[in-house]
Amino acid sequence: MQESPPSAFESFEYDAPGNSPQELRRALANRLLYSVGKDPATADQDDWYSALALVTRDRLVERWMDTTRRQYTQKVKRVYYLSMEFLVGRALTNSLMATGLYDEVATALRAMGLDIDETREHEPDAALGNGGLGRLAACFLDSMATLGLPSFGYGIRYDYGMFAQRIHEGWQVEQPDDWLRNGNPWEFPRAEVTFPIHFGGWVRHEADGAHWVDTEEVLAMAYDMIVPGAGTRAVNTLRLWHAKASQSLDLAVFNQGDYMGAVAAKNLSENVTRVLYPDDSSYQGRELRLRQEYFFVSASLQDILRRYMTDHARFDALADKVAIHLNDTHPAIAVPELMRLLVDVHRLAWDDAWAQCRRVFSYTNHTLMPEALETWPVGMMRSVLPRHLEIILEINRRFLEEVRQAHGDDPELLRRVSLIDESGERRVRMAYLCVVASHKVNGVSKLHSDLLVKTIFADFARIFPDRFCNMTNGITPRRWLANANRPLSSLIDSRIGPDWRNDLDRLAGLREHVDDPAFITALSAAKLENKRRFADWVLADGGVRFDPASMVDVQVKRFHEYKRQLLNLLGIVARYQAIIDAPDAHWTPRTVVFAGKAASAYRMAKLIIKLINDVARRVNADARVRDRLKVLFVPNYSVSAAEIIMPAADLSEQISTAGTEASGTGNMKLALNGALTIGTLDGANIEIRENVGPDNIFIFGHTTEEVAAIRGNGYDPQRHYEENPVLRRVIDAIGAGDFSPDDPTRFRPIVDSLLRHDTYLLLADFASYLEAQARVDALFDRPADWNRAAALNIAGMGPFSSDRTIREYAQKIWHVEPIAP
Repeated sequence: MQESPPSAFESFEYDAPGNSPQELRRALANRLLYSVGKDPATADQDDWYSALALVTRDRLVERWMDTTRRQYTQKVKRVYYLSMEFLVGRALTNSLMATGLYDEVATALRAMGLDIDETREHEPDAALGNGGLGRLAACFLDSMATLGLPSFGYGIRYDYGMFAQRIHEGWQVEQPDDWLRNGNPWEFPRAEVTFPIHFGGWVRHEADGAHWVDTEEVLAMAYDMIVPGAGTRAVNTLRLWHAKASQSLDLAVFNQGDYMGAVAAKNLSENVTRVLYPDDSSYQGRELRLRQEYFFVSASLQDILRRYMTDHARFDALADKVAIHLNDTHPAIAVPELMRLLVDVHRLAWDDAWAQCRRVFSYTNHTLMPEALETWPVGMMRSVLPRHLEIILEINRRFLEEVRQAHGDDPELLRRVSLIDESGERRVRMAYLCVVASHKVNGVSKLHSDLLVKTIFADFARIFPDRFCNMTNGITPRRWLANANRPLSSLIDSRIGPDWRNDLDRLAGLREHVDDPAFITALSAAKLENKRRFADWVLADGGVRFDPASMVDVQVKRFHEYKRQLLNLLGIVARYQAIIDAPDAHWTPRTVVFAGKAASAYRMAKLIIKLINDVARRVNADARVRDRLKVLFVPNYSVSAAEIIMPAADLSEQISTAGTEASGTGNMKLALNGALTIGTLDGANIEIRENVGPDNIFIFGHTTEEVAAIRGNGYDPQRHYEENPVLRRVIDAIGAGDFSPDDPTRFRPIVDSLLRHDTYLLLADFASYLEAQARVDALFDRPADWNRAAALNIAGMGPFSSDRTIREYAQKIWHVEPIAP
C-alpha cells in the first residue's frame, strides 16, 4: 500500500463497509455494476467472482492501512522475507475466513441466486510459485500476519508463472499459465513505487568511489497484495515487482515501418518477469535467471532503504530496524547489492556497511544436494553484474584473510570455503556467500540441520560455531485444515472447540477421543465425504472413475528423482503383476494418485511422468484388475488441487532417499488431514514419527547413515535386481515395453539408469518398501484400527504449525516483536 505518515489520515473521512447480509448484497450489486461494469442480466460467473473478490478486499483494506499506520507510529523493526516464490493459492476463501464473513457472504449470495462454492471456483491460482519452497513462504506470510509481526514479503509478479501442465498422450506438455488474463482483483498497482534496475555496463573507479556506468535499465514497478491475519486485525503486505521498459516504444523506428523493432527493447526488458524459472538448459536461460534474481532483490532493497530513511538520516541503526531473510539461495545477490547501495550510493565506509550487512541478513537453506546449491559463472556475472562481482571478490578476499588468521595458512581449507569455486569454470558459490554474510543460518528439520553442519557447511560450522540453528518447517492450519477440510474441521470443533485454528497444540485434546467409537465413526464418515468429493472432481475433470471406498494412496509433489515417484511406480507394477497372478485372492482396493510438475528441461522426470501414465492406461483398462487397483495422474497440480486431494488421502507417500529431503511440508498437510504416512527416516518424517507414535506411521528403507555406508562401499544395484525375482520381473516388464507396446524401447533410459547407477537407491529400498506396503494393507483392512491411527496423526500435528515456526524465527533470528494493538 502507499505509505504515508500517520498524520495524513487524521482528518480523512470514509464510509466503512457494512457486513450484514443486506449490506453485503448491496455491496455485491454495486461492485458488479460500478467496478466490473456488468448488468446482472449479462454477468457470468467470472464477473460475479470479480465483484465478490472486490467486496471481500474492501473489508480488509481498512485493517491493512491501520496496521501500516501502527507500524510507523510504533517505529517497529520489520522483517523482510525475500523469496522467488510465493505459492499463495486462491485468496477468496482465505480472506473470507480471516474476516469471519464466510457464512454471511454465502447467505448473501444464496439470496441472489448464487452459490459460493461455484463462484470461488472461478478464481485462478496465482501463478507465483511452483513447489514446497513457495508454499512454505505463503504459509509463513499467513503466520506473520496472524502473529501481528511487522513484515513484508518481496517477490516477483510473474506474467505466466512456471507453466500450466497438460498431459497429452501421457507426456507432460508445458503451456503458459495465463493467470492474469482477467486481471487480479487482489492486487494494488503502485506506479509511484518504481525503481530503476541496472544490468551490464562497466565500473569506473574514482577518488570518491566506484561508479557503475553505461548500463541498460529496466524499471521495477510494485504491485501489492494484502495478507490478512486470522483472528486479528493485522494485515501485512506482499509486494511483487513487475518489469517495465524505461522506453516503451521507439517512435522513430515505428514511424519507419519497423513495428516489431520499435517494441523490441520493451519486450526484452519485460522478459525478466515473464515466467518463473526459465529453462536454464541454454546460456540465455541461465542469464535470464540471474537477471530475474537481481531484478527483484535490487528493487526490494531500494524499497527497504527508502522506508528506513523516512525516519533515519544515518545507517548506524539499520540492523535495529531491518531484518532481511533470504529464502534459499535465489535472493543471495542481495548481499553484494546491499553493500553496493550502502558503499557506492550512500557512501558508507566498507567496514561500517559490512557490519550492518552481517546483522541484517539471515538465511534458510533448503537442500543438502551440492548440485542444487546455486552457483554462477564468474564470466556471466562479470557481464551482467560487474560491480557485484567486484564486491563479492572483495568480500571473499577479506573473509579468507580472517580464516587464515584464525585457522592458519591451510590451502585446502581456504579452497573449500572460498566464495569462488576455482575447479573448472570459475563460479561464484551463492550459498557460501549467504553463510558468510548472515548472522544466522538455519535448516528446516532436525535431521536436515544436523546434516548441514556435518556435510555441505561442515567447514563453515567450525569457523562460525554459533551461526547455525534449526527451524523445523510448519504449515498454516487455517488453509490446510479449516478451509480445505470442512467435514473434519467441524468434527474437531465439536470435540475440542474452534481455538485450534490459532493454537494447533490444542489438537492434542483429540487423544482423549481416539477410543470413542462415535468419534472414530464420525472421523471415518468425514474422510469418506472428502473422498467422494475428490472422486466427483476426478470424474468431471479427467473422466476416470474410482471407488471412494478404496484406499486413496497419494504422492503429490514436484517431480524429482530423489523424491522417488519411480519407487512408488515400481511397487504399483509389482502389485499389478501379483493381482494378475492371483485374481481370486484378497486384495485391498487401492487408488494411487500422482500429481506434480517436472521442470521443463528435466528429461528423466518427464519420462517418469510418461511411464506413470502408460502404466495407468494399462492397469485401469485391464478387466482382470477390476476396482482393486487404479492409477491416476492429476495434471497441473496446484494449491487448489491440493485442497481437494489432501483431505481425501488415506496414505501419504513420503519416500525420498534418506538424507535428501530437507523437510517436506506435504507430509505435514496430509497427516493433519488424517492420512497415515509411509516414508523413510528423512526430513520431517522423523519428527512426525516422534509426535504421532511409531505404531501410527509406516517407516521403511535405509537410514541416512546406512545410505552413506552403501555408497561408500561401492553400491551395486545389479545385485538387487538379480537377487529379487519380484523386482527383476518389474524391471524386465518396463524394459521390454510391456507398458509401451507402440515403442518398446521408450523406457530403456529408466531401466538403464536403475541398473547402472540407481543414484537414489530405489532398488536397495524396494523390498523394504513392499514389506511396508503389506503392513499398510493389513491395517487398512481393519477400519477401526486405521481410523484410530488417523486420529492420532491429527492429534500429533500441533508442533507443525507455521505459527510455531514463525514465532521461533521472530524470537531467535529476527528479533522482531508483534505490533501493539
